[in-house]
Amino acid sequence: MVNGVLLLHKPVGMTSHDCVMKIRKLLKTKKVGHTGTLDPEVSGVLPICVGRATKIVEYVTEKSKTYDAEITLGISTSTEDQTGEPISVKPVEEPIAEEDIKNVLESLKGPQEQVPPMYSAVKVNGKKLYEYARAGIEVERPKRKITIEDIVLTSHVTYADETASFRFNVTCTKGTYVRTLAVTIGEKLGYPAHMSHLIRTASGDFSLDECFTFEELEQQAANGTVGDHAVPIERALNHLPKWVISDTLAKKAENGSVFETPAQFSAMTSDDRIAVCTEAGECVAIYMPHPSKKGLLKPAKVLMQKSEQ
Repeated sequence: MVNGVLLLHKPVGMTSHDCVMKIRKLLKTKKVGHTGTLDPEVSGVLPICVGRATKIVEYVTEKSKTYDAEITLGISTSTEDQTGEPISVKPVEEPIAEEDIKNVLESLKGPQEQVPPMYSAVKVNGKKLYEYARAGIEVERPKRKITIEDIVLTSHVTYADETASFRFNVTCTKGTYVRTLAVTIGEKLGYPAHMSHLIRTASGDFSLDECFTFEELEQQAANGTVGDHAVPIERALNHLPKWVISDTLAKKAENGSVFETPAQFSAMTSDDRIAVCTEAGECVAIYMPHPSKKGLLKPAKVLMQKSEQ
């Protein structure tokens, strides 16, 4: 049984759910979950949690993502990317200074609010936005708070057919729509725009060069070595503070016991989480401040239970 995170190089043409279904069949298990939706036309890093690691999906999903994107100025589309119908055109007739582009990108760094595109899987009143969009219905979309942690120009500007294109690299918090970001960049430069290419190059500290294609995973499955290539749960949680406890306390953690908050975690807020690990390095649970009992920690998620040992 595989208990870890498979780093998939998601191919173009598949939804994230398609990838989950394919791995379920490949490994003959229902315990599979992805950690951050990638649109079908986007390729790149898609961590897939398998077995006991499905319990940490939300913690892997919360990591920042890094993308290599291309924006095309001069045309905006219904979907904000290259798959949509043109809805606005403004020919690029003068060269665009790269310094102006760099200044616009720099201005986008930091926390901000973003309205998700109509063609997205965000739900409003129980329906996905793209379902409204396909029916020709415009609905009010909830703003979401995002942070652009870093964004840099990575190419020169190229010109073709009265459009201009350039590439940029962006690291952002979960839930950021890079195609919406491309539209914003275009607006700041004075042109309609769309995202013409996108690849996710990292999810947290998982990078593209660590990922496996489906063909490679299929070969590993045939050889019975998939588990050898899975990222351990402990590494997948390395962004959380770690509390190392004795084996005696670990057994209590496996049973969901409440603990007194150690001094080093006394400043934790209600949103903070810590990974509770054995002296041997195995993560047995994720703990959080007790919601009603000050000075105590309670399990947010128990990862290792006696029945699974």
